[in-house]
Amino acid sequence: MQFCSMDPKFERQFVKKLEARKEKNTFRQLPKENDRIDFSSNDYLGFATDGLLEHSFLAKEKFSGATASRLISGNSKLHESVEQMIADYHHANTGLLFNSGYDANVGVLGCIAQKGDTILYDELCHASILDGLKMSLANSTPFIHNDLKDLEKNIENSKGNIFIVTEGIFSMDGDTSPLMEMVGLSKKYKAAIIIDEAHSTGILGKQGKGWVCELGLEDEILVRVHTFGKAMGCHGAIVLGSQALRDYLINYARSFIFTTALPPHSVSYIAKAYEMLRKTNRIELLKQNIIAFKASLNDHVREMILPSPSPIQSLLIKGAGKTRLIAKKIQEKGFDVKPIVSPTVALGKERIRICIHAFNSPAEVASLAESINELLEDER
Repeated sequence: MQFCSMDPKFERQFVKKLEARKEKNTFRQLPKENDRIDFSSNDYLGFATDGLLEHSFLAKEKFSGATASRLISGNSKLHESVEQMIADYHHANTGLLFNSGYDANVGVLGCIAQKGDTILYDELCHASILDGLKMSLANSTPFIHNDLKDLEKNIENSKGNIFIVTEGIFSMDGDTSPLMEMVGLSKKYKAAIIIDEAHSTGILGKQGKGWVCELGLEDEILVRVHTFGKAMGCHGAIVLGSQALRDYLINYARSFIFTTALPPHSVSYIAKAYEMLRKTNRIELLKQNIIAFKASLNDHVREMILPSPSPIQSLLIKGAGKTRLIAKKIQEKGFDVKPIVSPTVALGKERIRICIHAFNSPAEVASLAESINELLEDER
């Protein structure tokens, strides 16, 4: 039985756009649950799947829902204490929780720069950053990925206050930003740096404190965004910085002001995840698996893998159809990997995105590498 009627004109418009994507092999579909070995999720340390987060502080919480936005009735001592705990962990003055990394980036980028200012962002920055820039009144210009010369050229041509936006680990290439050198440029030109640490949280730095902490640059960064949906195994995000920044976002970040707050059980999960991060040896296990995976690839395949010290290992294939076909063959061998095609990545940059985890056994890692070696030998 069909309950929704739609103007045929719009129905045809939707179908036409979708058919165009199908012809280009770029049509997206939600994946089905499967029992393949996980080499695709961002649960790098396994916090999300081993049940440890279930032993949080739920029994102590009065409400299961937040009831409203933080500015109405959704604020609590729990929210504020966890914000400060996380800020202390990452060597920051204070922080402000957001409902997701997407909300944090949209909120920050949408309000922090003013009309006449300039935002320079790495061309491979996440879609949430790009969407935040669309909300900003400032001028925004991309610079070539991790290219310091191109960044400086753009700085020299910029007006107003200058903001440089980058990431700790880039979500598709898996590489890190040249943050130390960027700080040098920011000092030279009196610019400010905003960094998204979504994929470096829990991975880089002592006890997973992130790229900024690993480099000792805590006092040089205006805004840090740490998210909890990757290695932390839960949900939400925090923006770290000064008290003035926190107060500013409470007053001007629309994605914070106009949404129901994170519920207490989510905040409790975040606190528990940080407790686990302080104690875990999984970061070292993850590093060992990354090294073992790369060492098990043959020279031909190794040349196709983008340089990356992170769990994200991208196998460049080129061509949406071929990328999907090879990914399917790897999946048929029992490994859950994902093909990434346009528009998520640029045409000609199609790849199979492989995520290594602390919980993948040495045998699983070796077997995945062996399977890829065999499949791509057949593709030569």
